[in-house]
Amino acid sequence: MKLKILIFLLSFFLLMSCKTQQKITFSFLDEYIVPPNTKIKNTFIGGLSGIDFANNQYYIVVDDALNPRFLKAKINIKKDKITSINFTDVVFLKDATTSFYTKNALDLESIFVDEKTQKVYFTSEGKIYKNKNPLVFSTDASGKRHTNYSIPDMFLANSNSKPVNNATFEGSSKSVNGNGFWVAMEAPLEIDGEEATIIKKSTPIRITYFDKKTQTATRQFAYQLENITKPVKGKFNVNGLTAILEYKKNHFFIVERTYQSGYGSYGNIVRIFNAVIDKNTTNILDVKSLKEAKYTPIKKELILNLADIQSKLTNGIIDNIEGITFGPRLANGKQSLILVSDDNFQKYDKQLNQFILLKVDFGKN
Repeated sequence: MKLKILIFLLSFFLLMSCKTQQKITFSFLDEYIVPPNTKIKNTFIGGLSGIDFANNQYYIVVDDALNPRFLKAKINIKKDKITSINFTDVVFLKDATTSFYTKNALDLESIFVDEKTQKVYFTSEGKIYKNKNPLVFSTDASGKRHTNYSIPDMFLANSNSKPVNNATFEGSSKSVNGNGFWVAMEAPLEIDGEEATIIKKSTPIRITYFDKKTQTATRQFAYQLENITKPVKGKFNVNGLTAILEYKKNHFFIVERTYQSGYGSYGNIVRIFNAVIDKNTTNILDVKSLKEAKYTPIKKELILNLADIQSKLTNGIIDNIEGITFGPRLANGKQSLILVSDDNFQKYDKQLNQFILLKVDFGKN
């Protein structure tokens, strides 16, 4: 009898613990395409590589090394549809030609805004093959540089860690408590692991927390990328992290994007994961090589593969999704989420300035 009671109690507590785990779901609501020849202040709207919702408007960074800038926009949502997107301003980085930028080279990939200070934060991938370092820095609202952050030596272009060109600081997110922010690599350092391929192997990237007060990195964790799941058709096949959004302390939405040449406009696989840092996740800030270390990475679970909503998108195209942000609450009280794609200014193939509206349900099992 005692054994049966014990088994019952264990089963009950296991069931209850499962029911209290958060089960997050995304639902597709709408898509909006900004025409490729749209202009504001004599600049084309394209290369949209990161997005943030702040001050009741959207800030979108433009990946244009010759003319670095960010846009301000109003995304109008009614009855769960994007009715219009109005670009209200473009802000140019005023000292983009000064020695700080030219010494390091700008390849802007993400943006977020501190609503308390009105500082605008950016990450740049630099140019590793030209010995130009990745950057984390902020400007004031007018685009004038304000602060640059000290980055760990492992990310420097000439470090023994060997960062990969065009695969360094890709995503960033302000922390939910406002005291710092997160910066995520796109691909592994060579000293840490291999780039993602169709073969499953260890491909850990580093996600780093920066403290605003000290302006330095204080924590870092490993996140394992997925392998590529579609057959190879061309010579270029890569998967990496393109965006990160903290929605609760140490809880994130993470976008992984695969691109494969040979598929034309259909070469992207985009997946969004729920990722969690818990008490068992290893702080790897002082770990020189993940290939030679034992560690526990960030836990992850797939929320949405955009292939599941592909039929609802323009011409069935899943484009180069590089930005993620929360939008306003919907009419039913649910949280909205907006994704944005980088069309690379149409340099490589037919691409879209694609905005995707999702509904987030933070339900329980």
